[in-house]
Amino acid sequence: MPQVMRQPAIIWSAIHAKSGHVSVWRWRSMLVAIACLWTFLAGSAGATTWIDGNKARLQALDKITARISTVEAPVGAARFYGTLEITINRCAFHPPEEPPENAAFITVRDRGYDGLAPKQVFSGWIFSSSPAISALEHPVYDLTLLACFAD
Repeated sequence: MPQVMRQPAIIWSAIHAKSGHVSVWRWRSMLVAIACLWTFLAGSAGATTWIDGNKARLQALDKITARISTVEAPVGAARFYGTLEITINRCAFHPPEEPPENAAFITVRDRGYDGLAPKQVFSGWIFSSSPAISALEHPVYDLTLLACFAD
């Protein structure tokens, strides 16, 4: 009859203890991270207030000529820059006692030079503090939100 080699119970208990120890530390570190993030997000979400503006100031860049222009547009009205028709749908900003931030929901349509119907090239939120999050992708023009304000 062949003999069966049994592993000592000490080895299996050591492996189990080590893997259990790691998972407990991972579990605890995840709980600590969630608790820290929760307090940060709950604290910042409750303190953030937005003020609705009625006018937005945009910086427009013509990539062909390298000219930079400032475009001011009231909420709800269309402004033109080159072949672009820019409509500000909503504009909001933080009060002065909070970190500076401006956000605007804009719609951009390209009229083109061919006389065809304009086509929508961008619709979404843009932010002044981080313009790369939601940027207009156009071969000729670039838009950046500078400020929202109330007259």
